Amino acid sequence: MDNDILEAYSKSSLYLDIKISPDGKYLASTSRDENGVILLTVLDIEEQKVVSVTRGRGKESVNTFDWLNDERLLLSMAREVGSLEVPFGTGELIGMDANGKNKVILTGWRAKSGDKRFSQVIDLLPDDPDSVLIYSVDLTSREPYLDIYKMKVSNGRKQSQGRAPLRAYRGSGANVYTDQDGNVLAMDGADPNKDNESVLLGRKTVDDEWEVLFKSGAYEPSFRPIVFLEDNKTLVGLSTIKTDTWSLATYNLETKKHEVLASHEKVDVSPILFSEEGKIKEIFGVSYEYNTIDAHFLSDVKNKSFQKLIASLLNTFKGQAVNITSTTKDNSKVVLRVGNVNNPTHFYLFDTKARKLVPLAESRPWLNDVDMPKSKLITYKTRDGLEISAVLTLPKGKPENLPFILLPHGGPHGLYDTISRIDGDAKVLASHGYAVLQPNFRGSGGYGLSFDKLGFRNWGTTMINDMTDGTMHLVEKGIVDKDRMCVYGASYGGYAALQNVIREPDLYKCTIGFVGVYDLDMMFEKGDIPRNKSGKNYLNRVLPVGEDRDFQSPIKNVDKIKVPVFIIQGEEDQRVPKEHAFALRDALKKRNHPYEWMMKSGEGHGFYKPENNVERWKAMLEFLDKYTAKAQ
Repeated sequence: MDNDILEAYSKSSLYLDIKISPDGKYLASTSRDENGVILLTVLDIEEQKVVSVTRGRGKESVNTFDWLNDERLLLSMAREVGSLEVPFGTGELIGMDANGKNKVILTGWRAKSGDKRFSQVIDLLPDDPDSVLIYSVDLTSREPYLDIYKMKVSNGRKQSQGRAPLRAYRGSGANVYTDQDGNVLAMDGADPNKDNESVLLGRKTVDDEWEVLFKSGAYEPSFRPIVFLEDNKTLVGLSTIKTDTWSLATYNLETKKHEVLASHEKVDVSPILFSEEGKIKEIFGVSYEYNTIDAHFLSDVKNKSFQKLIASLLNTFKGQAVNITSTTKDNSKVVLRVGNVNNPTHFYLFDTKARKLVPLAESRPWLNDVDMPKSKLITYKTRDGLEISAVLTLPKGKPENLPFILLPHGGPHGLYDTISRIDGDAKVLASHGYAVLQPNFRGSGGYGLSFDKLGFRNWGTTMINDMTDGTMHLVEKGIVDKDRMCVYGASYGGYAALQNVIREPDLYKCTIGFVGVYDLDMMFEKGDIPRNKSGKNYLNRVLPVGEDRDFQSPIKNVDKIKVPVFIIQGEEDQRVPKEHAFALRDALKKRNHPYEWMMKSGEGHGFYKPENNVERWKAMLEFLDKYTAKAQ
């Protein structure tokens, strides 16, 4: 395959995020360097001149950044291990001027204050440009309380605002919510000591006692706050209290009234919010992904003119994911992030008064020179009547009798394949002539609570059936050649790649597991999931038990595999450690079963380095071509 295509898809995005300063003078952007480390660049718009470039220490990356006022930024730092893992925040907050001067480490282990606790911003306090509201927590403590402070962004001096009653246990996902005046009036989190039960706490004023507003078991109907509305009493958030899918809803702290504002019967929705002078003022509507990327707007809004403006922008970029990254304080200028599965992310500056849209930057401009295969959403029915949504990517030319790759996603719970962004694996495989199917099998996120829970304890049974039914749907349509089919996946997808050829030994010609789970018992012993009680609770809920676990564990069923196996692993993987790969390799060797092997040092749960992904794809394509007898 053309090396240029592999290199094009392997390159990390040039720009990850762009935000405009409140006065519209500067643009700040995050981008990756050649080593994959994220740095921050600030540009003077009028002079078109870079005024500062900020890097972390060693492999530390800039994680988040926000404008505190016209001249000062607040940065958080993170460390990254693998491309499939979430960056781990270091807890350090750094304040600096736009020109890179007056840089102060405000919190964390290098802070001058000596307070080494992990800290996170709660509220940027737009009405007080010299301060932010943060919480600090000792993550090594057995009782990790959240201490709330108002902190000066010039020197890190903190003024206590009290202690939150919730504790930030690992995996608790504790969050704190402020009203429009910066008062902490709500918080939520999960308690690992109560089987990850979620609780929402609230109070009318900072002088009132906290009360429990809502409790829910894990994966049970609940309300997830996002922000307080202008009345300082009503929380807007996502809810499954009255709907199976996540709907847009409000919850009033005084009346305890819960109201659904918008929902979709098939898929979860996301809010479209309107902010002004740094604060959320209104809910304009919801966006969702069903057949295409679409939106629904609410009728009862105050700022109808700005709502119409947002609607017109979504119409301009129909079928693409459109997000507002930032606005000037007066909303005269807006920065947009736009893209989807067939269009690399572009950033635009929109002048709301002149109604003028100006391109700012392309995240991956080199993809403009690539003849990209097209991806689209399709649906099919399973053997037991479920509707499954899937992303289908086809090579150029007539879509019939094609060699085929089934590509299940990782997770599996909560994650899903989407048309809002480009998937490098799918595009590379389709560019090489393969039809690629990414099914959102039961257990996937995005399709409601019931759909997610259908996957519990069924990782290797009905979830695999859903994938098989997707494969057969394409066979019956004549799109793919049933004699030239393989499976490939990463993480849970790596598990599914093995389990598919165990369950359907005569259907596929080969399989590739990348950083995959192969021993379900080992999940309780190794990796970062069982290191805390929250993770153990999760495993006990979703994994099969007893004899079913053996039946659904690839390592216990290697004798059923009839096809060649390719095992790919990152040596430093913390999520699914290398012992899984070694165990599978040893079991195959014991049976003299054909396999291929690739392990990369310095890589974690997924490969970061472009050259390693190029090498991985080359080896994968050679392997797939060999066993699908694909014409070279």
